[in-house]
Parts: sequence; C-alpha cells; structure tokens
Amino acid sequence: MKRPLLAAVGALAALAFGAPQALAACPAQPLDQTFRPWLDPAYYQAAPDSGFEAGGSWVLAGGATVVDGNQPFLAGTRSLDLPPGSSATTAPICVTVAHPTIRFFARNAGAALSPLIVTVQFKTLLGLQLELPVGVVLGGGEWQPTLPLLMLGNLLSNEVRFRLTAAPDSAWQVDDVYVDPYSKG
Repeated sequence: MKRPLLAAVGALAALAFGAPQALAACPAQPLDQTFRPWLDPAYYQAAPDSGFEAGGSWVLAGGATVVDGNQPFLAGTRSLDLPPGSSATTAPICVTVAHPTIRFFARNAGAALSPLIVTVQFKTLLGLQLELPVGVVLGGGEWQPTLPLLMLGNLLSNEVRFRLTAAPDSAWQVDDVYVDPYSKG
C-alpha cells in the first residue's frame, strides 16, 4: 500500500514543479569553447544578447544600464553596468538537464566582499512563478571569468531567465553571459 501512495505523491510533485517540461529538447544553438583559455574545455552557448551589443533584450532595473566598454578577452564594445541594488534579467533561455551551469565575465569596482547575486526564474507546470538562488560572485576591479555556477531551474522547466543583482557597496560590470549545454567535457 505504501508504494502506490509514494508513487502518487511523486507524480503529483513532478507535475507541480514541472519536471516533465525539462525533458523537452531545446533548439540547437551555436557553441563555442569560450572559457578554454581558463582551462574549461566545455562548449557554451551565448545567452540572448550576452555581450549587450544589440541592446534591449534584457530587463534592466534600479539603474542598471548598458555602457560602452567591454571585457578584453572577446570581441565587442559594450557591457552591463550594475550599480548597488540594481538588477538585470536575461531574455528567456531554453535549458534542459544538459545545461547545468552559467558563466560570464565580470568585475567589481566596489567593495571587495560585496557580491553579485545570481538567481534563476522559471514557471512550473502548474503556472507557479519561482525564483531560486544560483550563487554569488565575488570579484575585483579587473575583468575575469566567473567560476561556473550550477543551476537547478533546468530540472524544473525548459524556459528560464537569469537575474543578476548587485549588492550594496558594489559596482559590477558584466559581459558575455553563457550557458553550458553539455556539462564539463
């Protein structure tokens, strides 16, 4: 009697949180070994307008703006400026369980221990809008790639948005946001 009850509870939980959605495939996107110079052999796909060159596909709030100036490692001329308390949210990105991490270039001209907070937003199968923490980024005044940040929203939905929020006393700049579609290696 316990097994059918557990199976029913598990099935209901999967429906409530949208697990079946995550099984659908995403359309093929161009891939690149963007972070290979930093010993990361994974192939990444760019988030929509990841380099902020097109302008307009991210939702900017609290004073976040696209500015001239770019990290020195890749082509481009613009980046995202995140003053204290501001945030920027990506356009929707298709992800699956094969998309385990997000990574980007960043620098912080503010207080050294004032983080950039990364969250993932998604809608469950029941239409519940959720936002889960992905991680925090610490950094100095020089452009550097972030460490890969593991996300869990890819287990619960195919379409996600990432929000980057600058903590108080920070002065973040972000450029070239990527999702790893094939894990490490």
